[in-house]
Parts: sequence; structure tokens; C-alpha cells
Amino acid sequence: MEQPPPYRVAEPVGQVAPAVFSSPHSGRWYPPEFVRRARLGALALRASEDAFVDELFMAAPRFGAPLIYAIAPRAYVDLNRAPDELDPAVVEGVRATGLNPRIAAGLGVIPRVVAEGRTIYSGRISRTEAAERLARHHAPYHDAVSTLMRRAAAGRGSALLFDCHSMPSDALRAAPRVRGRRPEVVLGDRFGASAADWAMAEAQAAFESAGFVVVRNTPFAGGYITQRYGRPSQGWHAIQIELDRALYLDERRIERSAGFDALRKALEPVVARLCAAEAERRPLAAE
Repeated sequence: MEQPPPYRVAEPVGQVAPAVFSSPHSGRWYPPEFVRRARLGALALRASEDAFVDELFMAAPRFGAPLIYAIAPRAYVDLNRAPDELDPAVVEGVRATGLNPRIAAGLGVIPRVVAEGRTIYSGRISRTEAAERLARHHAPYHDAVSTLMRRAAAGRGSALLFDCHSMPSDALRAAPRVRGRRPEVVLGDRFGASAADWAMAEAQAAFESAGFVVVRNTPFAGGYITQRYGRPSQGWHAIQIELDRALYLDERRIERSAGFDALRKALEPVVARLCAAEAERRPLAAE
């Protein structure tokens, strides 16, 4: 069986906006050998998937920004982890190197578990197989994101990366309420490390103007992607977007719910404003 490419890019007609959208966890091609080896059934393997997030943000090219999205799933290789975050309990020949809370939780670059702590493998995979996964999926994805960001910044000096995810509705139980309402969107900039204040303010305003309840950095502040590409002092800004899955997904069946089309439509003006965020800032910066 021929393998699909590691990612796809939905391109705009010409690069108009200094922005890039990324969906690293919406991949839903599960390699047959991986499924056969796993302890879990096909549905359970999808528990960590940001299902259909790529479709929710597919309007980006219409507003001048590319959308890059993964093909393989997070359970197979996590593109939002550093390539050296290897778990000794998953990969043979790997030594523990100090406390890493992601690896300890089973959420390294080759995950040990899916949502709710369910173990994927009966044993471990070889170091060679892990390296092959990283070479085929992880490295090409990040090479492509880097290229897209350089292109977006060309002639402008700055670019914004919006890293798009979804979160289990249960993850919001302890999240801070906003005027008594539960958050629907969590924006993460690693507490100011991955994006300038103006970029985060524009992103929050874009969602709030569309009626979404927004909080920052709690319970999710951003992962490897925002850490790697967020360089505000150099003009690269990276913001993680987390959407409540209850807005659009039947979380038990991992199917689009009745709210899917409404959410996709509601996100269109948000995406348009995010694409225009840097341009809107320019007149203020010149004053």
C-alpha cells in the first residue's frame, strides 16, 4: 500500500497575508501495521486526534494564508513535540535524561498513551522505527512550516503562525470562567514568550468579536511548535489556538456533530481578521 505524503498544504492564490495556519494533530491516516500492532481498537486510537480541525480552518487560503496539515495521526508521531522527546518506555535503546513532564505522562514525540491514559503498545518499538517515523513525518512537516513562515515574512519582516488544535471538553472543567461562562477558545503564547502583546490582543479580539468566550494560556499555553517558531524579537509570532470539541464534535464517536457547520462558518470572520492582524498593526507601529 502506497503511503500518503506526510502533510498537505492548502495554498492561497498568491501569498497575500503574512500568516500561516498549522494543524499538526488532525491527521487521520492510520498506518495499517500501526493499527495491527496497537492494543487499542481503531476508535480508541483516535482519542488524541484533533479531529477535523483542518477542515474548520480551511478558509485560511481564501484570506491569503496557507494552511498546512498533517496526514498521520498524533498517536503515531506527535508533531507538537521536539524530536528528541523520546520515551524509554516506548522506544528501545533510549535512556531517561532528567524529568520531562510530557514524557512522564506518556506524551513524547512517539506517544505511549492516547487520551485518558490508555496505553497504545504492548511492548516497545525499535530505535530504527522511531527514527523512520521522525524522518518521514516530523522533519518534513517542520521543514515546510519553516519555509512557509519565511515566505510569509518576506518583504515584511514579520509573520504570524496560528497553530490550530482542539481540546476535550473535560479539559475545561477547571478553566477560569469569563463572566460566568465556560471558555470556548484557549489562546496560548507561552505566557508572552512566543508572540508580542499586540499579536495576542488581536487574536483574542478576533475570536471575541465573533462571540467566542476566550481565555489565555490556561489550561494550554502552547507546545513545541509555538516554542520553536515564536521569536517575537525577530518578527515571528506563534499563537496556539485550542477549540472546545463540544462545539463541533461527537467526542464519543469522533464524528462531526450538528454544530460543525455552524462553527466552521463562525470561524471564517475570525480567520479573516487573523490574516489581517499584522497589516492592521502597521499604521500604529509607524506613529
